[in-house]
Amino acid sequence: MGKVMSVVGRQVQRFNVENRAQKVISQTKPKPAPKFESNLRDLERVLKDHPEIVAEQSRKNVQLDENLRQVYVTSKDVAVDPKAGHPQDPNKPLPINRTTVEEYEFGHLEPRAVTKGRCTLRQAVQFIANHQTDPQQWTSAKIAEYYNMKEPLVKTILAHFKSFEVHLPDKNLERRRLLTRAPEGSKQIE
Repeated sequence: MGKVMSVVGRQVQRFNVENRAQKVISQTKPKPAPKFESNLRDLERVLKDHPEIVAEQSRKNVQLDENLRQVYVTSKDVAVDPKAGHPQDPNKPLPINRTTVEEYEFGHLEPRAVTKGRCTLRQAVQFIANHQTDPQQWTSAKIAEYYNMKEPLVKTILAHFKSFEVHLPDKNLERRRLLTRAPEGSKQIE
């Protein structure tokens, strides 16, 4: 029901819009936007203090009018030869090396200097892998000391992140499963 009402409401808003717009445009002078009371009070105070402003605004400035009459705009079209191309500016030469930028290992440029208490993605992957391979040697305390990080942060990283491990399926495992599940009286596969 909501979509139907929005479609109908939109059609009502757009009904006879051209005639209504023409009616507003054809008015001799548009209505000014309403002013705030504080702005009206300030305007009245300025007009009382400086009545010459009203006289200056209602009088035509002849010198400015003459300056406007003397302004002319001229344009010249320059034919551009597409075969000739654009002349190269020696101050702004085009790039010579047009090879693509090499991909970074982790998808972004690694910083050269790392602030204390932080590590790069490469370092994090390295200490996670070290901890997985030898957790007795690479404890969270030793990693925190080596990389100048807080130990609770290192513990959290080691708890929530692991490096990928490859598990290859045992080819004989499926055969052994079939042999152990065979019902009595059936032939076993050899």
